[in-house]
Amino acid sequence: MAPGREEEKMVATTTIEDLHADVLARALRRLDGRSLAAASCATARLRALAADPETWRALCLAEWPSMAGHPRLLSVVPPRRLFADAFPFPRPDAGELGGGGGGPLPSELVSAVDVYYRGAPLLSRVVETPASSPWFLGSPFRVEAVECKKPAAEAALSPAELELSWVVVDPARGRAVNVSSRRAVAVDRHWYTGETLVRFAVVLGGCKFETTVTCSEGAGNISEVSLAVQDADGAAASGERSLRLLAAAMEEQRIGGGRERDEAKRRYDEFVKSRKGRKESKARREALIDLCCSAASAMAVLSFVAAVVLR
Repeated sequence: MAPGREEEKMVATTTIEDLHADVLARALRRLDGRSLAAASCATARLRALAADPETWRALCLAEWPSMAGHPRLLSVVPPRRLFADAFPFPRPDAGELGGGGGGPLPSELVSAVDVYYRGAPLLSRVVETPASSPWFLGSPFRVEAVECKKPAAEAALSPAELELSWVVVDPARGRAVNVSSRRAVAVDRHWYTGETLVRFAVVLGGCKFETTVTCSEGAGNISEVSLAVQDADGAAASGERSLRLLAAAMEEQRIGGGRERDEAKRRYDEFVKSRKGRKESKARREALIDLCCSAASAMAVLSFVAAVVLR
């Protein structure tokens, strides 16, 4: 009985921290970002092991394969900061209160774009966009990640099963934000070309950041991936306004707890509904103005005719 009690006592007093540091480090590297962050809050030793930059670097490369061929991203932004900025989605009200409005605008944007199909990486691109010229600031904001005549994928795919991550990095500030809903918020067909348009979007500061993945007709292969910004009236937002919204979103808190994807879809539907309502209200006002103008013109003509007849 005594040996058994000793074994029970040994088992009862053994904890995970009794493992060798190398074993613990290997175990931590198998966790996802949220689990690793939670583990780092348990004890001081786990916090020290979880702070290893190489562990977070590996997590970033696993989450965003595009960064593997662009080491600059992980040098201008520490891997742990990059994961904290880009993995959770930004708050939808970022920029609504004027955040970032008075600070300097980003002079350059680096976009890490990753398209996934059924959870596996399908297409990865890194796009560097100079953002300081007057032409960029005054023109509609648009970034092309993929634009090719030939399909970007060899095998046919189902557009509805695509997922997307579009991480925008400001190298000067060392901050980032993810402007994609990951899952599609809408799938429709182009009225003229017949191509399938898979839309991913987040709403920030009253504007819609929408990435459109264009799939060729029939084969279903990716031919274009682009990001554009529209305001509440459906007009294209300028580069300057878009940069201010991005700068504000990078400084705002993030949405966690697994609610971000549902929240992105809900905000997108509300944005589309609100824009449709504003458009219908504008059309009614214009119709009323046209009717009043027509009535005034008719009254003027009748008055003129009456004056001529009664003269």
